[in-house]
Amino acid sequence: MQPAKAKDKAKINVKVNDANSRGRRKPMLLATLSTIVLSAVRSPRRASAVLASFVLLLSAPLYSQANPDVSASELLRRAVNGELKAQSEDHSHWIYRVKSTVAGREEVKLVVESKDGELDRLESVNGSPITAEQELREQQRIQNLVHSPERQKKRQRAQSEDAEQTERMFKVLPDALTVRYGERNGDLVQLLFEPNPHFHAWSREAIVFHEMEGQIWVNPRENRLAEIQGRLVRTVKFAGGLLGHLDKGGEFNVRQAEVAPGHWEVTMLHVNMHGKILFLKTISEQQHEVRTDYRQVPSDLTLAQAAEELVKESALKSAQGGEHRAAKRGDVVIAVRKH
Repeated sequence: MQPAKAKDKAKINVKVNDANSRGRRKPMLLATLSTIVLSAVRSPRRASAVLASFVLLLSAPLYSQANPDVSASELLRRAVNGELKAQSEDHSHWIYRVKSTVAGREEVKLVVESKDGELDRLESVNGSPITAEQELREQQRIQNLVHSPERQKKRQRAQSEDAEQTERMFKVLPDALTVRYGERNGDLVQLLFEPNPHFHAWSREAIVFHEMEGQIWVNPRENRLAEIQGRLVRTVKFAGGLLGHLDKGGEFNVRQAEVAPGHWEVTMLHVNMHGKILFLKTISEQQHEVRTDYRQVPSDLTLAQAAEELVKESALKSAQGGEHRAAKRGDVVIAVRKH
């Protein structure tokens, strides 16, 4: 699941898996978090967003008092390993909705995953259904992407590289952070983290993580990461600032939940980072995104079949919208007659 680009009113994205990793999904929360960092480091393509704050639920006593036999660092290591293992073995695919706010523009999109990648279709902008012209443009772009081998190959290479880098990055996460216990809330345990002064970052992305502090919520029973919140405590300079920097105070928040027994998916992400790359390109990564209505689809679904699912869902939503509008008109007529 990736942050959207605010580039076109009728945007369709396709992300295609590498042939060598077909049937193997990227770790969802970890992949989403690494995408935030990778996109902040690599490109300045997104504009300002209207951000929503996240309020934690009431918490219980310190977890370390309840389970002193497992260190906070070991708990994090188990959760990261469990996350990587569970997600690498999860070959399921899903259809879901994404509501994102970018540059003051709210978009709702329907996303369908397939064994060859995923497709999305714009449904509404700022609360209004897309126009007939936008609808036609969406259909045309979906077909163009489904039948574009060159574009798919390019996505394959990028997807494969990101998947490998994500796994490398999060294997060193327990070593890059100094962790201590926080609070417990039901099945979730809070871990408070800060940079480990003895860790030597080996890449630009690792440097970003190493300059953050924040909190991680872990489900120790399932060995899953439920949420990660982080904030840059210092300005991050690449090559002493020659290649660019990320400003102090940048933040992110990624949350996932169990959408079906044994299946965890990202339900919310929030990012707000600023800086410059190569002196010229200003980074403005600001976005708030909520993902809902998860439904499982066949694991062998092809990209063409995913496009068909989008068409079916579009027709169903249009029919439901027509019924709703007709019902409202009926209510108005009844009210007029009463008067």
